[in-house]
Amino acid sequence: MKRLLQIEYIKLWNSRSSRFLIIAYFVLLTSIALIAAIKFDIGPIEFHLADQGIFNFPYIWHFNTFVAAGFKLFLAIVIVSMMSNEYTNKTIKQNLIDGLSKKEFIASKFLTVLVFAGVSTIFVFVVSLILGAMYSDYTELSIVFSDLEFLIAFFVKLVGFFSFCLFLGILVKRSAFALGFLIIWAIAEQVIFGLLGWKFVSWETAKAIKSFLPLESMANLIKEPFSRLNAVQSVADQIGEQIELNYHVHWYEILLVLLWTTLFIYLSYALLRKRDL
Repeated sequence: MKRLLQIEYIKLWNSRSSRFLIIAYFVLLTSIALIAAIKFDIGPIEFHLADQGIFNFPYIWHFNTFVAAGFKLFLAIVIVSMMSNEYTNKTIKQNLIDGLSKKEFIASKFLTVLVFAGVSTIFVFVVSLILGAMYSDYTELSIVFSDLEFLIAFFVKLVGFFSFCLFLGILVKRSAFALGFLIIWAIAEQVIFGLLGWKFVSWETAKAIKSFLPLESMANLIKEPFSRLNAVQSVADQIGEQIELNYHVHWYEILLVLLWTTLFIYLSYALLRKRDL
C-alpha cells in the first residue's frame, strides 16, 4: 500500500497543474473562516454573519461540510487529469511493464481517492473545531462532538464523487471530455427527473427515483443547512410558514453511495482489464 501511494504522490507532485489545484483546494477550505468576517452595515441595519449562529456547535459540522463539499470540483479535476496524464504520458504502460498489475494500478488510484477524502475530512474537522472554539456559544463537550455524522457523510460523499470521476477518467481518457461528461450526467439526472414527473409517474415518485441516481444520492448525504438558521426560521414563522425538513444523515443514504462507489471502482477495473493498452 505504501509503495502504491508513493508512486501516486510522485506523479501528482511532479505535475505543476495538479500541485496548484491541490493547494488551491485546501486554501479554499481554509477560506470558510472568512465567512465570519462578512458584515453588512446599511444605516441602522447591522448584520454580522457569524452572529447568526453558523459557527455554533453542533450546527457548524452541518454548515461547514455542506460548504466545503462545494469545492470538491478542484480535486475532481486533479483525479480526472491524473488518469488522462497516464494515457498521454504513457506512464500506465510503463507501470505495467515494470511489474504493476492492473489491479494494483486501480488500487493505487482508489487509495489516492481515499487519501484525498480523508485529508479533506480531517482538514474540515480542524477548521470547524477552531472556528467553533472562537465563535460558538456552546462549549460543552457533549454538544461540541455531537452531529459528527456530517463528517462521515462528507467523507463518503467525497469518496463516491471522486470514484465516479476516476471511472470517467478511465472511460474517456481525456480530462476535458471526462469533465464535460460529468456535467452532462448532472444535467441528465435532472432531465430524467423532469420527464418521469411530467409523463410517467407522480412528482413524489419521480423524486424518489431520482434519489437513487449517483450524483443525487451523493448530494442527499448532506442537505442544505441554511433553513436551520434561527433568522430563517423566524422569517418563516412571521409569514406563517413552517420549515420541517429532515436534516439527519441516514444509514441507507450512506449505503447507497458506498454501493455506487463499489460499482465505479469495479467498472474502472473491468474497463482497464479489457482495454488494450
